Amino acid sequence: MIPSLFLTTRIWPHACRSAIGHHLCLSSCSIGAGSDTVTRVSSSQPRDQRKHGQSTHVTTPGRSRNMAAIRRTDTQPELALRSALHRAGLRFRKDLRLECGGMHPRPDIVFTRAKVAVFVDGCFWHSCPEHSNPPTSNPDYWGPKLARNAQRDQQHDAALVEAGWTVIRIWEHEDVAAAAHRIALAVRRME
Repeated sequence: MIPSLFLTTRIWPHACRSAIGHHLCLSSCSIGAGSDTVTRVSSSQPRDQRKHGQSTHVTTPGRSRNMAAIRRTDTQPELALRSALHRAGLRFRKDLRLECGGMHPRPDIVFTRAKVAVFVDGCFWHSCPEHSNPPTSNPDYWGPKLARNAQRDQQHDAALVEAGWTVIRIWEHEDVAAAAHRIALAVRRME
């Protein structure tokens, strides 16, 4: 039985419960009272007339579970790097929102006293020059999205440098010990 909280029709992204478990629905959902099923419908309106979050593409439950499992923080490469830095005796803040020239970057690891901001970038999401392969499915969506990610990274770097921060970007495939050593040198040099 679906809790009464979910017994309404919504037209923005939200989590739904269905007989197959949790999924993120990016199109409008219609959930019947007393029903354990979720019916997803796509919008018939042109793209420019749809409200934010509505989609003509119906997402499969498997794809929704996959996308919902992607973390913004506490990824395995980030946890490994933080652990190595902590073992080296360095103390830091994680996922701290900074104010820089009208932008609000959130470095994965921040050394506030030394003003060192560390980003741990995933090869796919940030278009690694060594390991990134352009997606073949839905390239009209992924191409601009990944380009925006790279552009935002450059804007955040420029804003942080202008505000007096040292920015270090670590790719997820880099050796953790070497990355921790590089960060430790920068922190000790700036303190």
